[in-house]
Amino acid sequence: QVQLVESGGGLVQAGGSLRLSCAVSGRTFSTYVMAWFRQAPGKEREFVAAISWSVGREYYGDSVKGRFTISRDNAKRTVYLQMNSLKPEDTAVYYCACGRRLGAYDNWGQGTQVTVSS
Repeated sequence: QVQLVESGGGLVQAGGSLRLSCAVSGRTFSTYVMAWFRQAPGKEREFVAAISWSVGREYYGDSVKGRFTISRDNAKRTVYLQMNSLKPEDTAVYYCACGRRLGAYDNWGQGTQVTVSS
C-alpha cells in the first residue's frame, strides 16, 4: 500500500508562487510515475504534471507548461510541484497520485487547496 500526503497549498495573489510537496510512504517501485492533478469546483479533474521516478522524465498539461515544474527527490521520497506566475484559474484542490505507468494511477493523496486571488 502506498500513502501520499500533500502539503504546501494556500492563498496567494495572482502572479505569485507556491511549491507543493507530496511525501510518499509504503511500497513503491522504481518504475512508478508520480503525478499532480487538480480539480476546481464544478469542473472535471485535470492533469497537471507527471514525472517518472527512475529517469525523471517530465510531462505537463497544456495549461501549465512554462509556469509549473515537477521534480522529485528520491532520497526524501518526495515529489514537488513548483508553481509560478499563478493565475486565478489555477485555483483548485491539487492531488498527488502515483501508478506503475503514465496515465494509470491507483494511489491518491487527500489533496491540498490552492487559491489564487486576483
